[in-house]
Amino acid sequence: MFHFANPYFLLLLGIIPLLVWHYLRRMREGEGSLRFASTIAFEGVRPPWTVHFRHALFGVKVLALSLAIVAPARPQKGTEEEEITTEGVDIIVALDASGSMAAEDLSPRNRLHVAKHVVRQFVEGLKHDRAGLVVFAGKAFTRCPLTLDYGVLLNVLDSVELGTIEDGTAIGNALATCLNRLRESKAKSRVIILVTDGVNNRGEVQPLDAAKMAQSLGVKIYTIGVGSTGTARVPVRDPNLGLVYMNMQVEIDEESLTKIAKMTGGLYYRATDRNSLEQIFRKIGDLEKTKIEVKTYTHYNERFLEFLFPAFALILVGTMAGYTRFRKLP
Repeated sequence: MFHFANPYFLLLLGIIPLLVWHYLRRMREGEGSLRFASTIAFEGVRPPWTVHFRHALFGVKVLALSLAIVAPARPQKGTEEEEITTEGVDIIVALDASGSMAAEDLSPRNRLHVAKHVVRQFVEGLKHDRAGLVVFAGKAFTRCPLTLDYGVLLNVLDSVELGTIEDGTAIGNALATCLNRLRESKAKSRVIILVTDGVNNRGEVQPLDAAKMAQSLGVKIYTIGVGSTGTARVPVRDPNLGLVYMNMQVEIDEESLTKIAKMTGGLYYRATDRNSLEQIFRKIGDLEKTKIEVKTYTHYNERFLEFLFPAFALILVGTMAGYTRFRKLP
């Protein structure tokens, strides 16, 4: 941030165009000259370099005057700092990376690709809220703990791929892993956003038991069922035919997901396409907004010496040049 403490001094810069106009007018009218009886003696004599640069001395003086005017205007460079006096929301996204997320019923690609894109948009819209990521299939892992460094979180999100975790859908374990991360949180609001397309079939913790733990800890869970209705086109690798596509029945345990959300004060949503998933995340973002008190401070550093010293230097150079190489006869 750059500004002038005494900007009215800058009005004096209006003198510069007048000086330039006066100088050009004087050049057009011609300056003093000397008469010689004969110019034969000057034939073949080249003019010195000072003749070619005769206007440079005027330019140096104008530049020195401009800097000398800007200096008392007190140019200042400010550094802005923010002090956040209240906590934001702590949010952990539990993202399903099981094999069924390869279904290609959400354009432009599979469910996981679309979910990652929408989660990215959601994280990019955060400002003062901490966010984390848990990825699950047959097991659940914390891929990124709660952080305000959204760049790190987005890099981790981009690296999530299918087939890197033992297959299955351990919803209960995923919620328990999220709760373990939120357990020590001091935020006013603690939220889990569960994104899944299946039915819990793995893990030691049952989803409703995890919901009871969340209820006792005061953690709100929003559940999102991802997938179209009916059947979905899923790529399957056949040992003989290679990659083939099969139509598989879409199975989402909406009853359990609804109970989990209701028990914890959250909501259940169904996303049947990319647009609906984006709208769901926007709704959750609007619901989970905490008033943030931010105090802004600006520290200004004086910069007038950076103009004043060059002005003095140019005045000195111009004065010395005017009495030496650029000296004119009276």
